[in-house]
Amino acid sequence: MPTRRAALCALAAPVLALHLSVSATPADETPVQLSTVAGPFQPEAGSLKTYRTPDWFRDAKFGIWSHWGPQSVPRAGDWYARNMYVYGTGQYKHHLENYGHPSKHGYKDIIPLWKAEKFDPDALMALYKKAGARYFVSMGVHHDNFDLWDSRHHEWNAVKMGPRRDIVGDWQKAAKKAGLRFGVSEHLGASYGWFAPSHGYDQIWPMLGVDYDGADPKYASLYHRAHNQPYRGAASWYTTDTRFQQEWYNRITDLLTHYQPDLLYSDGGLPFGKVGRTLVANYYNASMASHGGKLEAVYNHKEIGSGEFIREAGVQDVERGVMDGINPLPWQTDTSIGDWFYSEGYKYKSTTDVVHMLADIVSKNGNLLLNVVQYPDGSLPPEPMKFLQEMAEWMGVNGDAIYGTRPWKVYGEGPTKAASGHFKEDTAYTPQDIRFTTKDGAVYAITLGTPATAVRIASLGRKAGLESRPVKAVTLLGSSAPLRWKQGDDALTIEVPASLPSSMASSFRVTF
Repeated sequence: MPTRRAALCALAAPVLALHLSVSATPADETPVQLSTVAGPFQPEAGSLKTYRTPDWFRDAKFGIWSHWGPQSVPRAGDWYARNMYVYGTGQYKHHLENYGHPSKHGYKDIIPLWKAEKFDPDALMALYKKAGARYFVSMGVHHDNFDLWDSRHHEWNAVKMGPRRDIVGDWQKAAKKAGLRFGVSEHLGASYGWFAPSHGYDQIWPMLGVDYDGADPKYASLYHRAHNQPYRGAASWYTTDTRFQQEWYNRITDLLTHYQPDLLYSDGGLPFGKVGRTLVANYYNASMASHGGKLEAVYNHKEIGSGEFIREAGVQDVERGVMDGINPLPWQTDTSIGDWFYSEGYKYKSTTDVVHMLADIVSKNGNLLLNVVQYPDGSLPPEPMKFLQEMAEWMGVNGDAIYGTRPWKVYGEGPTKAASGHFKEDTAYTPQDIRFTTKDGAVYAITLGTPATAVRIASLGRKAGLESRPVKAVTLLGSSAPLRWKQGDDALTIEVPASLPSSMASSFRVTF
């Protein structure tokens, strides 16, 4: 077992700083070799800003994501592959108790335990489609540096080890069969620094100074070569090491070329300057070439962390949060029904939570991409299964107020102000909170809860409201019973019928 020099082991007190291999090598600055795909888009911000979001995405509104991989195996939540090497964390303790010390039993030993033996993509996709998803996104590669496809440039992939099947390819086939648009997510850009703790060692007896398995050069293709660029939060998300930038470019280009997804998601800003811009320009040009000159591709990136954020160059993604108001450009929230990877005892969102988020997001010109948590074997826990069933019922009734809609003059009204920004998604709404969408000249008013006796919509008042045309008719989606309503000077008032199609949210269609 390789150890540090004897003097290091004489330290008896815990050391809280992250210790990395003393054999770290400097960053490589060799220029990245880039190829180009012919087309109108060039790898400059000005060119990428000419992007226009395709109608399929603007109409879809709701997508489901499979944020799934070897990190599901320990059943201990997100970022396991990193935190199992961070002394004192819950995931470090979990790993020590269940698998052994990370000097001997590391993440490389978790990967073979991911078998995906109950993974049935066709059956799952049928559930997702029934629940209302119009697009599906597969994890391509997480920060753990493990590719879920038949990767040409990386030996650590799901075809060569673990489940020994093309996870991305199987998801793609199922999505196409179900008639859903298909996307992939890449989190690889941050991996170089994110995985740095695997090169460390315990900071206290009895294993002080004993290298974790990531420090073994034999596994450098998984844990990356030793380096001096540790991850220090999202502000240092991407490395300057061009050797890794080249690897990122080659692998993600392979992913895009092989599967030609409708959507690519990067977990952060656009990675690596011109390298990332070239990849996105190629992605857009290839999409146009394969769709008769029509751009059908969507690229998601975020305004947080490092990397470039070029708002007009794609579709902005907000992680576990929402926008403050109507955004002039289409955008997307990504969140999860539970933890990102399966975690025992984690509290799941209710279907009501998701419905209210969806209505708020769509009213503000956004889409919702929701991770549905899977067990390590690929099957669904009971909570996500219940959610899918309840969501299918709600969307079956209220889908007309969601799909193909656009924002109205205001996104909504009511007493509750939603928190906005990344990682702010726990707003508790009341039945007096209303969200608006519009389609084919009609306005849909969605109540975020069950109103008691009447729905009062000030924005549709005859004089005080925002619509100059008088109301002609009001109907409740999912109900054939006539409604009693009155358009006064200050508000449109709708009497609530004795029974509602759903207690989560009701959609009233108002025509003029």
